[in-house]
Amino acid sequence: MEKKILLVDDDDDILEFLKYNLERSKFKVYTASNGIDAIKIATRRIPDLIILDVMMPEMDGIETCQELKKNHALNHTLITFLSARSEDYSQIAGFNAGADDYIKKPIRPRVLISKINALMKRSKKFQTKNKLITIDNITIDNDKFEVKKDQNIIPFPKKEFELLKLLCSKPNKVFTREEIFTIVWGNDIMVCDRTIDVHIRKIREKLGTQKIKTLKGIGYSFHSTISS
Repeated sequence: MEKKILLVDDDDDILEFLKYNLERSKFKVYTASNGIDAIKIATRRIPDLIILDVMMPEMDGIETCQELKKNHALNHTLITFLSARSEDYSQIAGFNAGADDYIKKPIRPRVLISKINALMKRSKKFQTKNKLITIDNITIDNDKFEVKKDQNIIPFPKKEFELLKLLCSKPNKVFTREEIFTIVWGNDIMVCDRTIDVHIRKIREKLGTQKIKTLKGIGYSFHSTISS
């Protein structure tokens, strides 16, 4: 089945160039020049991947990403930033907004397509595993993209959801930071070292500080009162 990609950038030349190369690689491509139009198109087309610029008029990429993540119909839509902004704080803001990747411009079309294919392949593989996880008072439903605590639904952005699901897949096992990066973000993706810490902090805020344990200098685990 033809994969659908939504390109969002206020530079018409970049849109035309990327659209041409992606269509050559057999993707169905939609384009938008601002965040407001992007949200409308994404809601109507439900793309497999949205590629966002950060600096845009009317609504910037970060705010656009945050709004897209509120739409449950897009729960399985991947979002990546493609931006000339390379500062750590820009990347952190992107991942905090729920992005799956942050790719820096300029990038050769073949490299971009390779990254897109790897991102989609890894996401598909991750989604097919562990459809339903129940541990202590936490239930994770991958089909519904839903987390419940004591039967109460708690909203989770995509990366927080995937990170929690990974930790809960093997309760009390310590996942190293390298394992987490590789499985959740992909070992071909350059993210800053604080990315995991930010996501762990947000999960703790939602589930309680006692659920996620830190093994200093190594990684994290989901603490369960029931032996695995």
